[in-house]
Amino acid sequence: MKLILASESPRRRELLRQGGINCDVLPVPLVEQSRKGETPEETALRLACEKARLAQQHRKGREGWILAADTVVADGANVLGKPRDRRQAQEFLLRLRGREHRVITGVCLLSAPGGEETTDIAVTVVRMRNYSSSELEEYLASGDALDKAGAYAIQHPSFRPVEFIRGCYTNVVGLPLCRVYSMLERAGWKPELPLPEGCRAGKVCGFDPHPDRT
Repeated sequence: MKLILASESPRRRELLRQGGINCDVLPVPLVEQSRKGETPEETALRLACEKARLAQQHRKGREGWILAADTVVADGANVLGKPRDRRQAQEFLLRLRGREHRVITGVCLLSAPGGEETTDIAVTVVRMRNYSSSELEEYLASGDALDKAGAYAIQHPSFRPVEFIRGCYTNVVGLPLCRVYSMLERAGWKPELPLPEGCRAGKVCGFDPHPDRT
């Protein structure tokens, strides 16, 4: 059975590939906004489930399990989504600089053929380094910030905005593979590659290329 990823994110598709999980891609039209009174965790999980259900409606005969995720950056109780423009991206990055925040990803799996819904959530604590104004301006000029929750990518090769993390690295990239593996295995799907032992033990993300920063 195929896996259908309800996302147009190349990062999520690449993470699945790294984990030995092949997928088809089915982007869905969804406005990603939090609701009044929701916690960041509730927002991430609700949006992930809405994406999965929309993909089920738009699959157009494609058979397979549907996987959807939504990642939010939470500064306290405030959700920082994708910035609407460069000015807001700068505002987000200045706000986060030198401080800790949480990255939260809600994950939803609709299994075939019955469409049983399984959900999970991952939370990683992230501390940003005290990057300089010139580093920030150079990163903003690259345009990379505009399609990222919180306006940054932990994996950016030159900006490298994160000082350390506590928790799952792939969650900060956009898809917590440890949670995805567990959900797929519970649903009867065995990924081609084993989950790294560090992930199973819950001590370190086995996919983090810089484990010394945890």
